[in-house]
Amino acid sequence: MRIFSGIQPTGRKHLGNYIGAIRQYVEGQARAAQGDGLAIFCIVDLHAITVAYDPVELRERTYDTTALLIAAGLDPESCILFRQSDVPEQTELCWLLSSVTAHGDLNRMHQFKEKSEVQRELISAGLFFYPVLQAADVLAYRCDEVPVGEDQRQHIELMRDIAERFNARFADGGEILVAPEHRIPGVGARIMDLQDPSSKMSTTAASEEGTIYVLDEPEMIKRKFNRAVTDSDDPPRIAVDPAKQGVSNLLDILAACKGITPDEAAAELAEARGYGDLKGAVSDAVAEMLAPVRERYEQMRGDEAALEQILVRGAEQAREIAAVTLGEVRSAMGVGPVG
Repeated sequence: MRIFSGIQPTGRKHLGNYIGAIRQYVEGQARAAQGDGLAIFCIVDLHAITVAYDPVELRERTYDTTALLIAAGLDPESCILFRQSDVPEQTELCWLLSSVTAHGDLNRMHQFKEKSEVQRELISAGLFFYPVLQAADVLAYRCDEVPVGEDQRQHIELMRDIAERFNARFADGGEILVAPEHRIPGVGARIMDLQDPSSKMSTTAASEEGTIYVLDEPEMIKRKFNRAVTDSDDPPRIAVDPAKQGVSNLLDILAACKGITPDEAAAELAEARGYGDLKGAVSDAVAEMLAPVRERYEQMRGDEAALEQILVRGAEQAREIAAVTLGEVRSAMGVGPVG
Protein backbone atom coordinates (compact mmCIF):
# COMPACT_ATOMS: atom_id res chain seq x y z
CA MET A 1 0.00 0.00 0.00
CA ARG A 2 1.18 3.50 -0.84
CA ILE A 3 -0.42 6.49 0.91
CA PHE A 4 -0.11 10.18 0.01
CA SER A 5 -1.57 13.38 1.37
CA GLY A 6 -0.69 17.06 1.39
CA ILE A 7 -1.34 19.92 3.78
CA GLN A 8 -1.13 23.65 3.20
CA PRO A 9 1.29 25.70 5.33
CA THR A 10 -1.25 28.47 5.79
CA GLY A 11 -2.70 29.75 9.03
CA ARG A 12 -2.63 28.07 12.40
CA LYS A 13 -3.73 24.44 12.31
CA HIS A 14 -7.00 23.84 14.11
CA LEU A 15 -8.87 20.94 15.63
CA GLY A 16 -10.59 20.12 12.33
CA ASN A 17 -7.20 19.86 10.59
CA TYR A 18 -5.92 17.62 13.36
CA ILE A 19 -8.85 15.21 13.56
CA GLY A 20 -9.74 15.21 9.86
CA ALA A 21 -6.24 15.06 8.39
CA ILE A 22 -3.15 15.07 10.62
CA ARG A 23 -4.24 12.22 12.85
CA GLN A 24 -5.12 10.24 9.73
CA TYR A 25 -1.56 10.78 8.47
CA VAL A 26 -0.13 9.20 11.59
CA GLU A 27 -2.53 6.27 11.35
CA GLY A 28 -1.68 5.88 7.66
CA GLN A 29 2.03 5.86 8.43
CA ALA A 30 1.47 2.98 10.86
CA ARG A 31 -0.70 1.02 8.44
CA ALA A 32 1.79 1.47 5.61
CA ALA A 33 4.62 0.22 7.82
CA GLN A 34 2.63 -2.85 8.88
CA GLY A 35 1.92 -3.76 5.28
CA ASP A 36 5.43 -3.04 3.98
CA GLY A 37 4.03 0.00 2.20
CA LEU A 38 5.04 3.63 1.98
CA ALA A 39 3.52 6.81 3.42
CA ILE A 40 4.29 10.13 1.68
CA PHE A 41 3.30 13.54 3.05
CA CYS A 42 3.79 16.91 1.40
CA ILE A 43 3.78 20.51 2.66
CA VAL A 44 1.99 22.04 -0.33
CA ASP A 45 3.48 25.53 -0.45
CA LEU A 46 2.71 25.94 -4.17
CA HIS A 47 -0.98 25.50 -3.44
CA ALA A 48 -0.69 28.20 -0.78
CA ILE A 49 0.29 30.87 -3.32
CA THR A 50 -2.99 30.58 -5.25
CA VAL A 51 -4.54 33.14 -2.87
CA ALA A 52 -3.17 36.35 -1.35
CA TYR A 53 -0.28 35.57 1.00
CA ASP A 54 2.83 37.01 2.66
CA PRO A 55 6.13 35.46 1.42
CA VAL A 56 7.90 35.75 4.78
CA GLU A 57 4.96 34.23 6.59
CA LEU A 58 4.75 31.38 4.04
CA ARG A 59 8.30 30.27 4.92
CA GLU A 60 7.57 30.52 8.64
CA ARG A 61 4.34 28.57 8.32
CA THR A 62 6.12 25.87 6.32
CA TYR A 63 8.43 25.23 9.26
CA ASP A 64 5.49 25.54 11.68
CA THR A 65 3.60 22.87 9.76
CA THR A 66 6.61 20.57 9.47
CA ALA A 67 7.25 20.76 13.21
CA LEU A 68 3.57 20.20 13.97
CA LEU A 69 3.32 17.10 11.77
CA ILE A 70 6.34 15.56 13.42
CA ALA A 71 5.06 16.54 16.87
CA ALA A 72 1.76 14.82 16.02
CA GLY A 73 3.58 11.58 15.27
CA LEU A 74 4.98 11.58 11.74
CA ASP A 75 8.44 10.01 11.76
CA PRO A 76 10.75 11.11 8.90
CA GLU A 77 12.50 7.74 9.26
CA SER A 78 9.23 5.89 8.63
CA CYS A 79 7.64 8.14 5.98
CA ILE A 80 8.63 10.66 3.32
CA LEU A 81 7.95 14.24 4.40
CA PHE A 82 8.84 17.03 1.96
CA ARG A 83 8.05 20.49 0.60
CA GLN A 84 6.08 20.55 -2.64
CA SER A 85 8.17 23.23 -4.36
CA ASP A 86 11.31 21.10 -3.95
CA VAL A 87 9.95 18.47 -6.38
CA PRO A 88 9.66 20.03 -9.88
CA GLU A 89 8.48 16.71 -11.28
CA GLN A 90 5.07 17.40 -9.75
CA THR A 91 4.68 20.76 -11.45
CA GLU A 92 5.70 19.38 -14.83
CA LEU A 93 3.29 16.48 -14.41
CA CYS A 94 0.58 19.02 -13.61
CA TRP A 95 1.03 20.64 -17.01
CA LEU A 96 1.05 17.31 -18.82
CA LEU A 97 -2.14 16.23 -17.04
CA SER A 98 -3.87 19.45 -18.06
CA SER A 99 -4.24 17.89 -21.51
CA VAL A 100 -6.62 15.28 -20.10
CA THR A 101 -8.45 17.55 -17.66
CA ALA A 102 -11.81 18.99 -18.71
CA HIS A 103 -12.36 22.71 -18.22
CA GLY A 104 -15.95 21.96 -17.23
CA ASP A 105 -14.81 19.67 -14.43
CA LEU A 106 -12.63 22.42 -12.96
CA ASN A 107 -15.49 24.88 -13.27
CA ARG A 108 -17.65 22.64 -11.10
CA MET A 109 -15.22 22.42 -8.19
CA HIS A 110 -16.95 23.57 -5.00
CA GLN A 111 -13.75 24.86 -3.39
CA PHE A 112 -12.97 27.12 -6.34
CA LYS A 113 -16.42 28.64 -6.11
CA GLU A 114 -16.17 29.10 -2.35
CA LYS A 115 -12.67 30.58 -2.33
CA SER A 116 -13.21 32.81 -5.36
CA GLU A 117 -16.24 34.36 -3.69
CA VAL A 118 -14.11 35.68 -0.81
CA GLN A 119 -11.25 37.02 -2.95
CA ARG A 120 -11.35 40.80 -2.74
CA GLU A 121 -8.92 41.49 -5.57
CA LEU A 122 -7.47 38.88 -7.91
CA ILE A 123 -9.07 35.49 -8.52
CA SER A 124 -5.97 33.73 -9.78
CA ALA A 125 -5.79 31.15 -12.55
CA GLY A 126 -3.79 29.11 -10.05
CA LEU A 127 -6.85 28.85 -7.81
CA PHE A 128 -8.85 27.52 -10.77
CA PHE A 129 -6.05 25.12 -11.71
CA TYR A 130 -5.46 24.00 -8.12
CA PRO A 131 -7.12 20.56 -8.53
CA VAL A 132 -4.84 19.64 -11.46
CA LEU A 133 -1.71 20.30 -9.40
CA GLN A 134 -3.31 18.39 -6.56
CA ALA A 135 -3.90 15.48 -8.92
CA ALA A 136 -0.27 15.61 -10.04
CA ASP A 137 0.87 15.63 -6.40
CA VAL A 138 -0.86 12.31 -5.81
CA LEU A 139 -0.55 10.62 -9.20
CA ALA A 140 3.21 11.22 -9.31
CA TYR A 141 3.58 8.62 -6.57
CA ARG A 142 1.10 6.02 -7.85
CA CYS A 143 -0.68 6.05 -4.52
CA ASP A 144 -3.48 3.72 -3.56
CA GLU A 145 -4.99 5.87 -0.84
CA VAL A 146 -5.36 9.55 0.04
CA PRO A 147 -6.39 10.41 3.63
CA VAL A 148 -8.44 13.61 3.44
CA GLY A 149 -11.31 15.46 5.04
CA GLU A 150 -14.84 15.35 3.68
CA ASP A 151 -14.31 18.64 1.79
CA GLN A 152 -11.73 16.99 -0.49
CA ARG A 153 -13.97 14.19 -1.76
CA GLN A 154 -14.74 16.00 -5.04
CA HIS A 155 -11.04 16.61 -5.73
CA ILE A 156 -10.22 12.92 -5.26
CA GLU A 157 -12.97 11.99 -7.69
CA LEU A 158 -11.47 14.40 -10.22
CA MET A 159 -7.97 12.97 -9.90
CA ARG A 160 -9.41 9.49 -10.43
CA ASP A 161 -11.08 10.74 -13.62
CA ILE A 162 -7.80 12.30 -14.76
CA ALA A 163 -5.87 9.07 -14.17
CA GLU A 164 -8.45 6.96 -15.96
CA ARG A 165 -8.68 9.39 -18.88
CA PHE A 166 -4.88 9.47 -19.22
CA ASN A 167 -4.61 5.67 -19.15
CA ALA A 168 -7.41 5.27 -21.71
CA ARG A 169 -5.74 7.72 -24.09
CA PHE A 170 -2.02 7.04 -23.63
CA ALA A 171 -1.44 3.76 -21.77
CA ASP A 172 -2.63 1.44 -24.55
CA GLY A 173 -4.75 -0.63 -22.22
CA GLY A 174 -2.25 -0.51 -19.37
CA GLU A 175 -2.09 1.51 -16.17
CA ILE A 176 0.62 4.14 -16.07
CA LEU A 177 -1.26 6.20 -13.48
CA VAL A 178 -3.04 4.72 -10.46
CA ALA A 179 -6.53 6.00 -9.63
CA PRO A 180 -6.41 6.43 -5.83
CA GLU A 181 -9.15 5.91 -3.26
CA HIS A 182 -9.96 8.51 -0.64
CA ARG A 183 -9.92 7.69 3.06
CA ILE A 184 -12.27 9.93 5.04
CA PRO A 185 -12.62 9.43 8.81
CA GLY A 186 -15.94 7.99 9.90
CA VAL A 187 -16.07 10.29 12.93
CA GLY A 188 -14.89 13.90 12.92
CA ALA A 189 -14.62 14.29 9.17
CA ARG A 190 -16.23 17.71 9.42
CA ILE A 191 -15.64 19.69 12.61
CA MET A 192 -17.77 22.82 12.83
CA ASP A 193 -17.15 26.31 14.23
CA LEU A 194 -18.03 26.42 17.93
CA GLN A 195 -19.73 29.80 17.52
CA ASP A 196 -21.45 28.97 14.23
CA PRO A 197 -22.07 25.20 14.04
CA SER A 198 -23.57 25.61 10.57
CA SER A 199 -20.08 26.51 9.25
CA LYS A 200 -16.97 24.36 9.13
CA MET A 201 -14.07 25.19 11.43
CA SER A 202 -11.62 26.89 9.09
CA THR A 203 -8.11 28.31 8.97
CA THR A 204 -9.32 31.53 7.36
CA ALA A 205 -13.10 31.88 7.44
CA ALA A 206 -14.06 30.73 10.94
CA SER A 207 -14.39 32.92 14.02
CA GLU A 208 -11.47 33.16 16.47
CA GLU A 209 -13.67 32.19 19.42
CA GLY A 210 -15.16 29.31 17.47
CA THR A 211 -11.82 27.78 16.48
CA ILE A 212 -9.72 25.48 18.63
CA TYR A 213 -6.10 25.66 17.51
CA VAL A 214 -3.82 22.67 17.98
CA LEU A 215 -1.37 24.83 19.95
CA ASP A 216 -3.98 26.47 22.20
CA GLU A 217 -3.20 26.25 25.91
CA PRO A 218 -5.62 24.18 28.05
CA GLU A 219 -7.18 27.28 29.62
CA MET A 220 -7.89 28.74 26.18
CA ILE A 221 -9.42 25.45 25.05
CA LYS A 222 -11.64 25.40 28.14
CA ARG A 223 -12.73 29.01 27.64
CA LYS A 224 -13.70 28.47 24.00
CA PHE A 225 -15.68 25.31 24.74
CA ASN A 226 -17.44 26.98 27.67
CA ARG A 227 -18.68 29.61 25.20
CA ALA A 228 -19.64 27.10 22.49
CA VAL A 229 -23.12 27.50 20.99
CA THR A 230 -25.57 24.72 21.85
CA ASP A 231 -29.34 25.43 21.84
CA SER A 232 -32.19 26.58 24.06
CA ASP A 233 -33.86 23.21 24.71
CA ASP A 234 -35.31 23.05 28.22
CA PRO A 235 -34.53 20.64 29.66
CA PRO A 236 -31.21 20.32 27.79
CA ARG A 237 -31.04 17.24 25.56
CA ILE A 238 -27.63 15.77 24.74
CA ALA A 239 -28.18 13.79 21.54
CA VAL A 240 -27.00 13.47 17.96
CA ASP A 241 -29.68 15.26 15.97
CA PRO A 242 -29.51 17.30 12.72
CA ALA A 243 -31.72 19.88 14.41
CA LYS A 244 -29.15 20.25 17.22
CA GLN A 245 -26.09 21.33 15.27
CA GLY A 246 -24.09 22.74 18.17
CA VAL A 247 -24.67 19.76 20.44
CA SER A 248 -24.03 17.28 17.62
CA ASN A 249 -20.75 19.01 16.79
CA LEU A 250 -19.58 18.73 20.41
CA LEU A 251 -20.50 15.05 20.44
CA ASP A 252 -18.60 14.49 17.17
CA ILE A 253 -15.51 16.08 18.71
CA LEU A 254 -15.81 14.07 21.93
CA ALA A 255 -16.30 10.85 19.96
CA ALA A 256 -13.27 11.55 17.76
CA CYS A 257 -11.11 12.19 20.82
CA LYS A 258 -12.20 8.99 22.55
CA GLY A 259 -12.37 6.70 19.51
CA ILE A 260 -16.08 5.97 19.89
CA THR A 261 -19.24 6.89 17.96
CA PRO A 262 -21.16 10.12 18.62
CA ASP A 263 -24.13 8.09 19.87
CA GLU A 264 -21.85 6.31 22.33
CA ALA A 265 -20.50 9.68 23.46
CA ALA A 266 -24.07 10.87 24.06
CA ALA A 267 -24.84 7.69 26.03
CA GLU A 268 -21.86 8.33 28.32
CA LEU A 269 -23.42 11.68 29.19
CA ALA A 270 -26.88 10.30 29.93
CA GLU A 271 -26.57 11.45 33.56
CA ALA A 272 -25.20 14.90 32.69
CA ARG A 273 -26.82 17.85 34.41
CA GLY A 274 -26.83 19.93 31.25
CA TYR A 275 -24.77 21.35 28.44
CA GLY A 276 -22.13 22.53 30.89
CA ASP A 277 -21.20 18.92 31.61
CA LEU A 278 -21.00 18.21 27.87
CA LYS A 279 -18.74 21.21 27.27
CA GLY A 280 -16.52 20.23 30.18
CA ALA A 281 -16.17 16.65 28.96
CA VAL A 282 -15.26 17.77 25.43
CA SER A 283 -12.84 20.41 26.72
CA ASP A 284 -11.00 17.88 28.92
CA ALA A 285 -10.80 15.31 26.12
CA VAL A 286 -9.46 17.81 23.57
CA ALA A 287 -6.91 19.30 25.99
CA GLU A 288 -5.66 15.83 26.88
CA MET A 289 -5.38 14.81 23.22
CA LEU A 290 -3.50 17.95 22.14
CA ALA A 291 -1.19 18.41 25.15
CA PRO A 292 1.61 16.04 23.99
CA VAL A 293 1.50 17.52 20.47
CA ARG A 294 1.91 21.05 21.82
CA GLU A 295 4.77 20.00 24.10
CA ARG A 296 6.71 18.20 21.35
CA TYR A 297 6.12 21.10 18.96
CA GLU A 298 7.65 23.57 21.40
CA GLN A 299 10.70 21.35 21.77
CA MET A 300 11.50 21.15 18.08
CA ARG A 301 10.16 24.31 16.38
CA GLY A 302 13.23 26.39 17.22
CA ASP A 303 15.64 24.20 15.24
CA GLU A 304 14.83 25.33 11.70
CA ALA A 305 18.09 23.86 10.35
CA ALA A 306 16.96 20.39 11.47
CA LEU A 307 13.50 20.92 9.99
CA GLU A 308 15.02 22.06 6.70
CA GLN A 309 17.26 19.01 6.63
CA ILE A 310 14.21 16.77 7.04
CA LEU A 311 12.42 18.50 4.15
CA VAL A 312 15.45 18.34 1.86
CA ARG A 313 16.03 14.66 2.54
CA GLY A 314 12.35 13.94 1.99
CA ALA A 315 12.39 15.82 -1.33
CA GLU A 316 15.33 13.72 -2.53
CA GLN A 317 13.37 10.55 -1.78
CA ALA A 318 10.21 11.93 -3.36
CA ARG A 319 12.00 12.98 -6.55
CA GLU A 320 13.35 9.47 -7.10
CA ILE A 321 9.78 8.13 -7.17
CA ALA A 322 8.18 11.01 -9.07
CA ALA A 323 10.89 10.99 -11.75
CA VAL A 324 10.02 7.43 -12.73
CA THR A 325 6.32 8.26 -13.13
CA LEU A 326 7.07 11.47 -15.02
CA GLY A 327 9.42 9.64 -17.37
CA GLU A 328 6.75 7.10 -18.27
CA VAL A 329 4.13 9.83 -18.74
CA ARG A 330 6.43 11.85 -20.99
CA SER A 331 7.27 8.78 -23.05
CA ALA A 332 3.63 7.76 -23.43
CA MET A 333 2.65 11.28 -24.50
CA GLY A 334 5.51 11.63 -26.99
CA VAL A 335 7.07 14.51 -25.08
CA GLY A 336 10.85 14.93 -25.12
CA PRO A 337 13.51 12.65 -26.59
CA VAL A 338 12.92 8.95 -27.20
CA GLY A 339 14.08 6.78 -24.33
